[in-house]
Amino acid sequence: MIRLMRFIIPLTAPASLSLAGLLLLLPLDSVRSQPLEVKPVASFFSPFQPHRAPTQAGLILRPGDRLAICGDSITEQRMYSRAIETYLTVCVPELNLSIRQFGWSGETAAGFLARMTNDVLRFEPTIATTWYGMNDHGYRPYEHGIGDWYRENMTAIVDAFQAHDARVVLGSPGCVGKVPTWTKSPPTTVQALNLNLCELRNIGIRIAGVEDVRFADVFWPMLKAGFSGRQQYGEDYAIAGRDGVHPGWAGSFVMAHAFLKAFGLDGQIGVFEVDLAGGRATVSRDHELEGFQDGEMRIRSVRYPFCATGDAASDDSIRSAMTLVPFNEELNRLILRVRNAFGMRYRVTWGEHSREYSGDALMRGINLAADFPENPFLEAFKRVDEAVAAKQAYETRQVKQLFHGEEGRVDMEAVVALTEKARARHLSRIQEAFQPVVHTIRIEEE
Repeated sequence: MIRLMRFIIPLTAPASLSLAGLLLLLPLDSVRSQPLEVKPVASFFSPFQPHRAPTQAGLILRPGDRLAICGDSITEQRMYSRAIETYLTVCVPELNLSIRQFGWSGETAAGFLARMTNDVLRFEPTIATTWYGMNDHGYRPYEHGIGDWYRENMTAIVDAFQAHDARVVLGSPGCVGKVPTWTKSPPTTVQALNLNLCELRNIGIRIAGVEDVRFADVFWPMLKAGFSGRQQYGEDYAIAGRDGVHPGWAGSFVMAHAFLKAFGLDGQIGVFEVDLAGGRATVSRDHELEGFQDGEMRIRSVRYPFCATGDAASDDSIRSAMTLVPFNEELNRLILRVRNAFGMRYRVTWGEHSREYSGDALMRGINLAADFPENPFLEAFKRVDEAVAAKQAYETRQVKQLFHGEEGRVDMEAVVALTEKARARHLSRIQEAFQPVVHTIRIEEE
């Protein structure tokens, strides 16, 4: 008999889904504590069981931190890393963080270990995120040698960062959506590859426990989001990207959400309160009330919500990811709360866009960031995000082409000094783009 955790099977699960597929698609929340003995079936041969990810407690980021975002080609895509940097820049500006991405396509943990002193530690990061495992798993079914190699190199990476007084957030690998075309091993399946990645995730959890570092669970959220995305938007929805490995914006943003949660951020962007009976209004820190009259607030904000528009049904849309993970609820709360809203219906206009709410909903509080994708912050947010994208693109060139090119081989220190001047100009453009936003909120009884 095979011992297997019991799962609650969704009524909408495809009839052809095997037990191994269910093992990977269902959330850990649906796992019951007592294992169930079941008869073996032809499609299920793995004894693997996912470990429960540790709970993150408290903010690990400190004011003035220097954050290094490290990983393979999925990091070098500069999508999840860009979302992380833009969020940390505009949503928690008081932390005043310095951020670099060090993605390198095709890289394994061993490859990063070999270059981290020259490429990363020279910049004295105080905190680092790691995202390895996809290439380490070899695109083949799990073998103990794969796990041993991953454990050895990831532990060495963590030790090296800690030896240089850098805190670590160890990210799990993500998932695959199909067998990639470059797979060279004998014929395999998506389930076999994901079981391999799941075991590397388990190893990462164990390393995080032994080394006392944070763990960012990317694997389970991506699988759950992919499953939900296919249910909501169709079987072509590809959380892991069209090649099965490199996610578009939806999958990348699920990754960013996992890392931001692991940082221990509380997600409070701001609270705006209006008392209709008393004719008063207040705003929270980093927002200044410039005026309030006849139900209309004029606010000057130096903290932005995270903004995303786009097709909610597209796997290449951040807005789609926001329907699959609780990002707005957990990390993007800009709350409008109205006291004494005893009328039946009210119209709330934020900038140029309006929505209707019941009085009860307004008294409980609404999340403007979730309800108004088109909002007064959008253009300013885009300017910052584009400046972040340009800086991260330069960081790839700085390390891959210049540090590891002919220039670096001739005089590394001179190349570092010269490229840091160019990077500083990109930093200035981010700072220039991040300007206060003045906006209005009007509340009218219908």
